[in-house]
Amino acid sequence: MSETAPTRTPLSPTPRSTPTRLKDRAAADRAELDAVLDAGLVCHLGVVLGGSPVVIPTVYGRDGDTLYLHGSTGAGNLRAALRGAVSVAVTQVDGLIYARSAMHFSMNYRSAVIHARPVELTDPEQRLHALRIIVEHAAPGSWDAVRAPNKKELAATMVLALDLTEASVKVRTGGPRDDEADIAAGGVWAGTLPMRQVFDAPISSEDLEPGIEVPEHVLARVDRVPVH
Repeated sequence: MSETAPTRTPLSPTPRSTPTRLKDRAAADRAELDAVLDAGLVCHLGVVLGGSPVVIPTVYGRDGDTLYLHGSTGAGNLRAALRGAVSVAVTQVDGLIYARSAMHFSMNYRSAVIHARPVELTDPEQRLHALRIIVEHAAPGSWDAVRAPNKKELAATMVLALDLTEASVKVRTGGPRDDEADIAAGGVWAGTLPMRQVFDAPISSEDLEPGIEVPEHVLARVDRVPVH
C-alpha cells in the first residue's frame, strides 16, 4: 500500500472565519494562507485591553500550522492576549486598480485573518525555537550568525504561539471591473498600477569595525526582488 500524505485542517472551518462578502475572493487552499504569511513581515494583533480594542503591529514567524509572536514580559497587549481570543491580520498589496468610476477603485491584494487563543511558551527549547523562527522569517540566515539570547534577555521576553486552524484568506487579482455603461462612455483611463516590495542596498552601522563585509544572507535579500 502506498503511504498517503497527512491531511491538513481546511481553511474557514467556522462561521467566524468564513467570508460572508465577496466570496469569490476567498481561498480554500491552506497553502494560500501559508503563502500570505510567508510573504509578510508585519502582522496586526487585535486584543481587548482595558475594555477597549487595540491593534498592535508586530513581527511574527510561522512554523507549519503555528504562528509565533514575541514581546516584552511587561507588554500589556501580550498579557491581554493571554486572557482570551485574539485576531491577527496580514495583508500584502500587489497593485492599485484605477477604474472609470469612483465606486470601482480597488486594490489587488492577498490578506489573511486568524482567530486563536494564544498560548504562552514556557519550555526553554520551545521558546528558543519560536524566537529562531521569528528572526529567520524577518532576516533569513541571521540566527546562526549572531549571538543567541542570554538568560536575562529570555527572562524579559514573552513568546506566544497561535494555532492557525481558524483562519480565512482573500485574494483579488486582475484589472478594473467597471460597469458596462462606464466602459461604453469611454474617456477615462482604467488599469492596474502594480506594486512590489524591494530592499535597497544595505547600510553598515557607523560603529562597525573595519574589514567586516556585508554577509551573503543580507545581500540575498537585496537580490531577491520582489520578495513575493
